[in-house]
Amino acid sequence: MIVAFIHRAVMQGIPLLFGATGEIVTEKSGNLNLGIPGVMYVGGISGVIGAFMYENSLPDKNMANPFLAIMIPLLCSLIGSLIMGLIYSFLTTTLRANQNVTGLAITTFGVGLGNFFGGSLIKIVGADVPSITLSTTSKFFSAHLPVADSLGWFGEIFLSYGFLAYLAVIIAIVTSLFLKKTRAGLNLRAVGENPATADAAGVNVTRYKYFATCIGSMIAGLGGLYYVMDYVSGVWSNDGFGDRGWLAIALVIFTVWKPNFAIIGSILFGGLYIIHNYLNQFFPFIPVDMSTQELIKMAPYLVTVLVLIVNSMRNKRENQPPEALGLSYFREDR
Repeated sequence: MIVAFIHRAVMQGIPLLFGATGEIVTEKSGNLNLGIPGVMYVGGISGVIGAFMYENSLPDKNMANPFLAIMIPLLCSLIGSLIMGLIYSFLTTTLRANQNVTGLAITTFGVGLGNFFGGSLIKIVGADVPSITLSTTSKFFSAHLPVADSLGWFGEIFLSYGFLAYLAVIIAIVTSLFLKKTRAGLNLRAVGENPATADAAGVNVTRYKYFATCIGSMIAGLGGLYYVMDYVSGVWSNDGFGDRGWLAIALVIFTVWKPNFAIIGSILFGGLYIIHNYLNQFFPFIPVDMSTQELIKMAPYLVTVLVLIVNSMRNKRENQPPEALGLSYFREDR
């Protein structure tokens, strides 16, 4: 039971890890993108559209090419989330619109866009239930190492995931190294801390903000793709993504803007997100009703609030957000 719980917690945490890593990259440039839930939603539906078009182009579903079955949804997801990142960057960096309002608008727009196209695909297939299933392409995303089944608990915990799960961990580690060890990463952090000083030092603030926001959006969009094509086995239903996008933003705060910490944090949040389903198994002597389960679903957010309080009390600069986070940069004021 413990092994199954950890396995599910990891799978629940992977979309959060993608979203949190992407948002950390974005926030390090000083852009506060509260549109991450919408970006992840668009990343998911873009991948679904690509998979749907590919599956319907096949004369026989058994003739699917593994490379195309993976690359088409993957590229569609990256392009869709990139466009969302460009929209946000244009509004906040070029037009200097309010970042909070723009982010919330991007979330509303992304969810609406995803539901529109998702509903259109559901009508095309004429499904009896309000969902579509893309099992042909999904099986390539969820395929895991064959040896995992023969290695007991070790295989189930560490080796029984699709390639996107391992990609999420790799991206988080590479992002952490990029921000700490490379010149471009240091420039990006400088832009987020004090764009005027970075500009005076010859750093192109606009370019770095565009770069970070677009790359961050593409990473976050993969979280939506993973959720649809792997976690729920290629089943798309409108509004089925839940509040995972907001949990990803909460995870950024919980991990104090450190991508490597987000790996463990995502598993913790994934476990907290599903623990209400295991209460009767872990604590059979405690009566659990619907109201108790709803209260327990608040756990990830409560943990984030506690982290905020502790960080505020400790007041360490390295655990605080970038100093210019959420502020538009006006070069003429320099």
